[in-house]
Amino acid sequence: MFMRMIYDEKLAQAAYLIGCQRTGEAIVIDPERDVDRYINLAADNDLRIVATAETHIHADFLSGSRELAEAIGATVYVSDEGDADWKYEWLNRKLGGGTYDHVLLKNGATFRIGNIEFRVIHTPGHTPEHIVFLITDHGAGATEPVGMATGDFVFVGDLGRPDLLETAAGQQGAMEPSARRLFKTVGSLSDIPDFVQVWPAHGAGSACGKALGAIPMSTVGYEKRFNPAILAASSEQSFVEFILSGQPEPPLYFANMKRDNKLGPPILRGLPEPPRMSGTDLASLDSSKVAIIDTRPWDQFRSGHIPGALSFPLTRSFNTDAGSMVRDTDDIYLIIDESALDEAIRDLIRIGLDHIKGWCPASEVRHVSPLETIDEIDVGRARELMAQHEVKVLDVRRKSEFADGHLPDATNLAHTRLAGRMDEVPEDAPLLINCRSGVRSARASAFLKRAGFDVRNLKGGYLAWKQATSEPQGVH
Repeated sequence: MFMRMIYDEKLAQAAYLIGCQRTGEAIVIDPERDVDRYINLAADNDLRIVATAETHIHADFLSGSRELAEAIGATVYVSDEGDADWKYEWLNRKLGGGTYDHVLLKNGATFRIGNIEFRVIHTPGHTPEHIVFLITDHGAGATEPVGMATGDFVFVGDLGRPDLLETAAGQQGAMEPSARRLFKTVGSLSDIPDFVQVWPAHGAGSACGKALGAIPMSTVGYEKRFNPAILAASSEQSFVEFILSGQPEPPLYFANMKRDNKLGPPILRGLPEPPRMSGTDLASLDSSKVAIIDTRPWDQFRSGHIPGALSFPLTRSFNTDAGSMVRDTDDIYLIIDESALDEAIRDLIRIGLDHIKGWCPASEVRHVSPLETIDEIDVGRARELMAQHEVKVLDVRRKSEFADGHLPDATNLAHTRLAGRMDEVPEDAPLLINCRSGVRSARASAFLKRAGFDVRNLKGGYLAWKQATSEPQGVH
C-alpha cells in the first residue's frame, strides 16, 4: 500500500493519497480544489487516481472531489448519513448534463481500491453526516486495519468542534445537541483496536478545533489515553461543557464553504491566469468595489499603499485573513512578487476566492501617487489619546483572549468576524485597534480604513500594553 499525506500548512488541512501498488489504482481522501498536485503525485509513483472520498461536508476549504470527477472521471465516495439538510446536491449536476459516477455510503459500508478495503463508520457530532474510513491492506495479507482516515472526528490531541453548525452555518440551537451526538460517537472508539493509526484531516492551527497537536499522526490507543477531549467524556455533561468552551470564533468564510461544498464548488479546470498590470492601472480602480490585496510586509504597506488596498502579507494566516475580509463575489487584484503569484492564487481558490483579475509587482507601488498611510502608535501615545477620550478602542482578538485581559473600555470583535459585524464597530471617534501583538490589528486597520474609518494601530498590541503597564514608572 502507498500512502502520502498532502498537507496545506496555511489551512492546516491534510488530504491523503492512498494507492494499491499491485493494481496501480489510487484514491484521494478530502482533496482541496487544486487537484493537479494529487494527479502529479500519483503519476510520479506509478499510480492512477480512480476515486475521491470525503469524510464530510467541509467548512474550512472547498473540496476538490467535483474537480477530480470532472478532470479525470474519478468515482466519488461520500456520506449518505445525516438528514435531508446534509446531502451532497452536486452529484447529479455534471457539467454538460448527467450524473457523476458516485457511491453513497452508509455506516458499515465497504468498498475497495485495488486490494485496499475501506470500511465506513458513521461518526456524527462535528457534522451530522460525518464518516471515517477504516483502511485494511489486503494486498499485504492484513486482516485488520492499519489506519483510520478520521476527518474532523479525531485529531491529535483534540476532537472536531461540534459548534460550527451554529457559529459558522447559523443553525441556532445546534451546538449542544451536536456536542451530545459527539459524546456518543466517542464511545465507538472502544470498538477500534488501539494499534490503528489516526490520520486526521487537520493539524495545529486549524479552526476546526481548539487544541490540535502539531504531530501529524497518532494512534487510537494513544488518543484514548492522552487526548483531553476524549478524557473529558467521563460523563456526558462534563464532555459537553468541555468541548463547547473556549472554541475560537470561526472565520467568516466558513459559511460559504459549507454552502458550496454541499451545492457543488464551481469547476476551475486549472488555476486562474490573471494578467500583469501596472501600479497606475490598480490605482485607477474603484477600491470600494474591488479587492486590492497588497501582500507586502506591514511596515511597507502602512508607509504607503494604494488607497483602499487591503493588507494581507503572504503568511500562514493569508487564507484566513482574505477569506474573512473579501467576499467571494469580489474581483481581486494582487500586489505581489511574481515568484509568489502561484502560491497566492492557490491559497485564494482553496477558499472560493476565484475572481482574480490581475496582479501588479510589489515594486511598482512606489510609482503610484498619491499613496495612503496608516498611523501606528506606541503604548505611551495610546495612553495619552485614551486619557483625553480622543479614541475608541477596538480589540480584534478572540473572545477567549479578550476575557483574559484587555485595554480599558475596549469593544471586542474578532478580526475573522469583523466584516459581518460592522454595525458594532464604535463610531464618532478615531479607532485605536489592538490585538495580541499588532498583526491581526494591522489587517483590521487596513480593512476599516478602506471602509472609511479613521484608524490607529497599536504597535506591539496587548503584549506591549501589558509590559508597559507592569514596568515601574520612570524606568526605561
